[in-house]
Amino acid sequence: MNLYHCAIDLKHEAKALAFAAALDHWMQYLKARGVVRDWRLLRRKLNLAADSCRDFLLEIEFDDMSQLDRAFRVLGEHDEEVERLYGAVTALIARSDFGLYRPFPDPERAERMALL
Repeated sequence: MNLYHCAIDLKHEAKALAFAAALDHWMQYLKARGVVRDWRLLRRKLNLAADSCRDFLLEIEFDDMSQLDRAFRVLGEHDEEVERLYGAVTALIARSDFGLYRPFPDPERAERMALL
């Protein structure tokens, strides 16, 4: 499994619940297409975070790198529904940072280490 983390701040005028609804529609679409395993949206609580932390954290799960690649290919499609759903989310975002993570130690690495 791979986790794509998105740390997100919304535009000043954006409503958090509108963002959550738009994101839900987009992620459910991707999940129905089989290019996302699962996802969750988290929001900073009680403003308890360092200044470098964004307000929202989106975690998107992928089975493997080929599924992630297929998700990016969906994004590149010239399809009205994709553009509408994706645009509804990105129109509300002011800033975002991304990172791709994996469980560690991963099974492949553990096997190699066990063979040493």
